[in-house]
Amino acid sequence: MGKRSIDHIGIVVRNLDVSIKFYTEVLGLELKQKLLHTNGIFQLAFLGYGNQEETEIELIQGYSDQLGNEATVHHFAIAVANLDEEFARLQAWEKVTLIDSEITTLPNGYRYFFIYGPEQEWIELFQR
Repeated sequence: MGKRSIDHIGIVVRNLDVSIKFYTEVLGLELKQKLLHTNGIFQLAFLGYGNQEETEIELIQGYSDQLGNEATVHHFAIAVANLDEEFARLQAWEKVTLIDSEITTLPNGYRYFFIYGPEQEWIELFQR
């Protein structure tokens, strides 16, 4: 299975720019990358403290316009060395339910797919 680490935690937000400003000015994170998802709808921002192998915060705008009063953690992501191998391995497991039927590639080259955890939580397998 290779080396793994928690890559990022995805948080759904109403206003990406307001959230970026808060995380950078109040908490001292730096904006590492901001991009439009390949679906043309979601706007994404990755923030961290500048370390190469750190767990980042991913802010997601456009996922849902029906958010409650509290922020929504959408998923956590596990970094894997070979996403194609992981996709094939998990497709073969009867007890694993894939959310995605194929791997998605973002404009920056990052690749991912989602599976359900045992309580229907979203887990992303992710390769930079």
